[in-house]
Amino acid sequence: MPQLNPAPWFAILVFSWLIFLTVIPRKVLNHTFTNEIAVLSTEKLKSDTWNWPWH
Repeated sequence: MPQLNPAPWFAILVFSWLIFLTVIPRKVLNHTFTNEIAVLSTEKLKSDTWNWPWH
């Protein structure tokens, strides 16, 4: 039964994973996004402490 011979199927498995891990991620990462990422300002927000009477 040829299905039990691992020689051709292992090579097919290895080559298919090599294609999946090398070619496909490059094609996916080459897409550009339509929305530009807005850069947030680097100055910190001023936070005041609460001055509540606790009695």
